[in-house]
Amino acid sequence: MQIEFGTSESELPRSVRSPVCLANMPLDAAGPAIEFRDVSYRVGDVQVLVGLNLQVVRGETLVLLGRSGSGKTTTLKLINRLILPTTGEILVNGQSNANVDLTRLRRGIGYVIQEVGLFPHFTVARNIGLVPRIEGWASDRIRARVQALLQLVGLPAEVAERYPHQLSGGQRQRVGVARALAADPQILLMDEPFGALDPVTRDDLQREFLMLQRRLNKTVVFVTHDLREALRLGSRIALMEAGKLVAALTPQEFVKSSDPWAAAYVRAFGDGLQSAANRGPS
Repeated sequence: MQIEFGTSESELPRSVRSPVCLANMPLDAAGPAIEFRDVSYRVGDVQVLVGLNLQVVRGETLVLLGRSGSGKTTTLKLINRLILPTTGEILVNGQSNANVDLTRLRRGIGYVIQEVGLFPHFTVARNIGLVPRIEGWASDRIRARVQALLQLVGLPAEVAERYPHQLSGGQRQRVGVARALAADPQILLMDEPFGALDPVTRDDLQREFLMLQRRLNKTVVFVTHDLREALRLGSRIALMEAGKLVAALTPQEFVKSSDPWAAAYVRAFGDGLQSAANRGPS
């Protein structure tokens, strides 16, 4: 099924409509996919994260927003056990992630970072098909999956035989998203994936992300320091400061919030935020 960018939510087939990324998403519609229970993280004398209690609802895009050093990336890394909490517990799909086989945990969670992290000596096809190959998929199934994902992220089929150095920054980022989706994980972690791109490419990829999320309905935790990006992409925004969760608000709630930290972000980013909060896939 082909869906053109700019298609409104009402014009989408019912089978691909989703409340994901909409400010009025009914957040109590399902149990949490991820839950932080009184989680803290310390490195030496530095308290990086303090008493985090937070739930990520299935199918939502939760944006972790904050300044450098606020604890955003630390929170993300705790989910797939790249680091371990000093105290507290993280549940993934109702189970403590400390009690789940590490390999199985990470293969069930897609991970996209700003630097992309593609293997330079692998073709695009081999990069995308890495986890399915490890999972023992048949070669023809992997090839079909690679071609489907290239189409999904807006890349031509011939890109499959190229190497990362032959691609633009935006193309590499698309390949990174395709690789994270290869084994069809239900959870996707994204650490400032569009932050290093030029404004036009970044805008294009944000549009594509919204359309993909409406089609795929993944549970996404998305790190950014850009309020406009948070308002555009998130169903909720978890604002962090100095290792603490300040507030978790919908985009509409955020731009109207009287919380001092939220209000400071709104002032800093200036006019047009209401439009960003209402933008959706347009």
